[in-house]
Amino acid sequence: MSAEFERDLDVYAELALNIGLNLQPGQRLLIGTPFAPTPFEAAPLVRRIAVKAYAMGARLVEVIWDDEQLSLIRVKHAADDTLDEVVEWQFQAVMDTVQRGDARLIILGRDPDLFRGQDAQRIGRLQRAMVQRYAPIEELNPAFATNWLVIGIPTPGWARRVFPDLPAEEATARLWQAIFEVCRVKQPDPVQAWRQHLRQLAERSQYLSQRQFTALKYHAPGTELTVGLPVGHIWQGGLGKNRAGVQFAANMPTDEVYTLPHRALVDGVVAATRPFSYGGSLIEEARFTFAGGKVVDFTARRGVEALRNLFETDEGARCLGEAALTPHSAPVSQSGLIFYNILFDENAACHFALGDAYRDSLEGGVDMSKEQFLAAGGNVSNIHLDFMIGSSELDVDGVRRDGALEPILRRGEWAFEV
Repeated sequence: MSAEFERDLDVYAELALNIGLNLQPGQRLLIGTPFAPTPFEAAPLVRRIAVKAYAMGARLVEVIWDDEQLSLIRVKHAADDTLDEVVEWQFQAVMDTVQRGDARLIILGRDPDLFRGQDAQRIGRLQRAMVQRYAPIEELNPAFATNWLVIGIPTPGWARRVFPDLPAEEATARLWQAIFEVCRVKQPDPVQAWRQHLRQLAERSQYLSQRQFTALKYHAPGTELTVGLPVGHIWQGGLGKNRAGVQFAANMPTDEVYTLPHRALVDGVVAATRPFSYGGSLIEEARFTFAGGKVVDFTARRGVEALRNLFETDEGARCLGEAALTPHSAPVSQSGLIFYNILFDENAACHFALGDAYRDSLEGGVDMSKEQFLAAGGNVSNIHLDFMIGSSELDVDGVRRDGALEPILRRGEWAFEV
């Protein structure tokens, strides 16, 4: 590794711990989850993070590692009657972390085509078993019990998908450089650049929260959609806060501001503008039709079976849990790359998420029961799957209480100043 790469990797680790996680003295740090175990290729970064974490006062740093080929081998060769089994200790590790209020770091890097050509029914069974086992953890609201962060690192399969015409080593190096660029690692003062960026996201979130639009209207090629918003919805962006009051930025990169839709007030059609994946299967050119808040029809050029498995998860999987706005001029979009990784691609374009809604996007939502949250318009599900709908052709309007429309985005860019 070159001296420049070593320096960039060190900065990446520093940003993850200080700006992203905001790791606190006395916390433990768990790296990886059963859904997103840590790629072996992340070892050099993980070791840097561990050294810095202990210097910051961490009590313990532990990792759930991943050999993605073992997942593929299981899909191919495991006996049918074993597909509902899970790796119990991994879920217990997450449960312990959430109950203690420790920190969680997820490092993404799996090959988006890992399960291409495999039996979708077997993949679906594995995914549903993990989702069902995670349900008791989800009841603890892990997003608010801990400070957490999601970042990415290149792996050979992922780099090959993004740069299919380059030799393996060059593809990996190019992907590293792209990640460093969109995560502001290359800025003269990366920490200051992040702090300024997070302030701007917070200002836009505050402005939109104050407007209290009753709905959002989306217009673009293939998209004509009205998304109702519940009373008391809150726009979020940049920094979040856990129950202990620790502020953290959950994603690097992050260029979105988001809130929760009303689960019963979504009508129209929407076309995905970028590929996305579920359970190791890539979904391309998806199109959804909503009526009364639910997906009533869907198509895709690729990945229809994966979507069908998704919608079988639970009742809430057919409803929206998040509406996020991201300008077309965001760094990921301007890179000109499709990353085939939701962490990066969602920060290139406006997007929605099917499934669970974030409780802190609604006034009092964190303290509501499930029934109260549903009654207020929030959605509850064991899945949360983002898909991108933004482009340079997207217009978004807010609907005021008097029914008048107010521009929010025009041709993919912000239509208001803060």
